[in-house]
Amino acid sequence: MTSENTSPAGALPRVARRPGLPEEVRVYEVGPRDGLQAEAVRVPTAVKAEFVRRLVGAGLTTVEVTSFVSPRWIPQLDDAHEVLTAVGPLDGVRLPVLVPNDRGLERALAAGAREIAVFASATDSFARNNLGRDVAGVLAMCEPVVRRARSAGLPVRGYVSMCFGDPWEGDVEPREVASVARRLMDMGCTSLSLGDTIGTGTPGHVLELLDTVRGAGIPLERIALHFHDTYGQALANVHAALTAGITEFDSSAGGIGGCPYARSATGNLATEDLVWMLRGLGIRTGVDLTALAATSRWMAGHLGRPSPSRVVTALS
Repeated sequence: MTSENTSPAGALPRVARRPGLPEEVRVYEVGPRDGLQAEAVRVPTAVKAEFVRRLVGAGLTTVEVTSFVSPRWIPQLDDAHEVLTAVGPLDGVRLPVLVPNDRGLERALAAGAREIAVFASATDSFARNNLGRDVAGVLAMCEPVVRRARSAGLPVRGYVSMCFGDPWEGDVEPREVASVARRLMDMGCTSLSLGDTIGTGTPGHVLELLDTVRGAGIPLERIALHFHDTYGQALANVHAALTAGITEFDSSAGGIGGCPYARSATGNLATEDLVWMLRGLGIRTGVDLTALAATSRWMAGHLGRPSPSRVVTALS
């Protein structure tokens, strides 16, 4: 692994530690899965596997590798088995994969997956557009997957999408999010990621949601947040969540990705932009910005366009 202290002089922010913020944050890298899933350009299997290896080489210790979803839904990820087996087990690194149903779990287990994630929604409209059923139906589909994975000794992350706004339904009530989150925890999920899928959240909204989730009996230690930067609020939202004690954030190297089922969702929060801000706050991530930015530039070359990350652009 590399160190977050190896970037050249002048390429790191001044550290100004603020009281009350976490000392360390886990960056949950979603670039190889959430970042690539909506890409029109076909990315070769070998490039995807190398992408994961380069991210790990930059110091990321949690990298979501792929999704065992039907190729009819997301053709880009039809090589999930090949990618996961090409990467192989890596010491000290979590390599979770997303599974949509029991069949996806079977495929993931056959490929050697040791950590999985399931996907739910806080709104019926998105659930129907994404998985062809309402919220209750999606949760019913998740339950046997979670139960089976936990019986096999695997950690299970539960994603909740549309936690702040929905392109069909508009504003989403925090109590609706908390209800879905509670169901996922009750069925055995070991952690949850609450997603601002279309990027409409603001700092006050983030704190309101976290208060509501905590009020539903869910410890914030088991919560991660997943922000999109559609309205330029992602880093402000991260900072608000830090003040509430959140210590895990999803991000995508180079800011690639969006949601193929929500047209108003632009790219994910860029990992480089997240790490730059955390570094300035004196919060440890273990990530080498120079190596990470180089990886994102490399992937941008394969995608045929520049990285949207502000930090990648600046370090270039």
